[in-house]
Amino acid sequence: MSLPTTALDIAEAVQTGSASARTIIDAAISRIEAHDAAITAFEDVRADQARAMADAVDARIASGDTNLPLAGVPVAVKDCIAVAGEPMTCGSRILEGYVCPFSATAIERLVNAGAVLLGRTRCDEFAMGSSTEHCVSGPVSNPWATDRVPGGSSGGSAAAVAAGFVPVALGTDTGGSIRQPAALCGITGFKPSQGRVPRWGQVSFAPSMDQIGPFTRTAADAAAVMQVISGHDERDATSAADALGMIDLDGDLSGLRIGITKEHRSDDNHPAVNAAVDAAADTCRDLGATIVDVSLKATDLGIACYYVIGPAEASSNLARFDGVRYGRRAAGSSDLAEMYERSRTEGFGPEARRRIVLGTWVLSAGYYDAYYNRALKVRRLISNEYTAQFANVDLLLGPTTPAPAFRKGAISDPVSMYLCDRYTVTANIAGLCGCSIPFGMAQDDDDTLPVGVQLLGPVLGDATVLRAAHVLQSASTHHLAQPVMA
Repeated sequence: MSLPTTALDIAEAVQTGSASARTIIDAAISRIEAHDAAITAFEDVRADQARAMADAVDARIASGDTNLPLAGVPVAVKDCIAVAGEPMTCGSRILEGYVCPFSATAIERLVNAGAVLLGRTRCDEFAMGSSTEHCVSGPVSNPWATDRVPGGSSGGSAAAVAAGFVPVALGTDTGGSIRQPAALCGITGFKPSQGRVPRWGQVSFAPSMDQIGPFTRTAADAAAVMQVISGHDERDATSAADALGMIDLDGDLSGLRIGITKEHRSDDNHPAVNAAVDAAADTCRDLGATIVDVSLKATDLGIACYYVIGPAEASSNLARFDGVRYGRRAAGSSDLAEMYERSRTEGFGPEARRRIVLGTWVLSAGYYDAYYNRALKVRRLISNEYTAQFANVDLLLGPTTPAPAFRKGAISDPVSMYLCDRYTVTANIAGLCGCSIPFGMAQDDDDTLPVGVQLLGPVLGDATVLRAAHVLQSASTHHLAQPVMA
């Protein structure tokens, strides 16, 4: 019997009894056991717990429980989102041995909806990276070409969905860490508006820009997950008041004005990236949308702004990891100050240390006004520019990344790595929502690799972005392409 593969199809099959949650989970575990050694998407797979959760879902179905919109859907979780009773390291040595005492709000909501948690996925340390090469357990491979990166920092989650291990994985997006790996792995990645999904239980990197969101193969699946995990949580004062609600995904794009950002269509982009944006724009036009050119002059300020504000917040947030309350503690220290220094030096990897030091510096006396305060002013400039554009257009369309997936180790210079996110960071700076979908293939040396385009919407415009992404996907076949697994 052929089993369904999308989240919506799995939920329907389990709800109607044409497949059991246990059968779905056993198949997912078997695929992971057969192929993840080459990908290393997972930090760990909790097979026994997943089977027990699947049996509980089947029991709920048998008892007549009909309130299970994600019944039996296997879900992987980025290793910086808390699951009660499970380890969590955030890809870092400093949290070795830590076990979560509670679950994140998003996790609670997924489990209540009938989803089955399969395990933790690898990520760049404390979600700081664009390649998932900065994980204490080792790098993750792109399923399309295992000598290439999957993107980051949520590369494990993206690779798990691209490889067909799970139909849904949770990631976090602080500067593009859902959309960028989704593009490089040829899947759908949705970054919700700031506050749309509660962050309770997510380990913060830069809380003014962090957001939990889903990786899926289709925008329809992303919408289904968002309807479950969005909505206010009294434990997170920054969470939005309303859940996303049901989204009418049918129809065309008639009446929508979609802007193409001139600054995002650069000659420095890989030719296949610009071709994908052109093809997506033509398809949107064929579907009834009005396509207009727009200009976002503050685009070039995004990386500099992000890499002041982000590290500043990280410096503050990561101060709690000191070797005293939890995690790694250096042995043999003669006093408290030495223990702090040695524990943090041993515990944090080079990229985390780089950002902590940078953040501490821009917040220090004599530099606060010159760097951090000025970055806040630039943030307002970027936000105002987006607000002005969204007064004239409903959505913005452009590339997710400037190029397809690069080879592991090919980018060693931090600034060059940071520039991989130049089309994604401004959405986080302004709190926007965005969705990356696959819309083409690139030939790079001997590899054929996926290319993504992103749709950006205004704050709390999530429903419009997801609907447009679904309609655009439905008129194409790019999301159906899958890597050949060895």
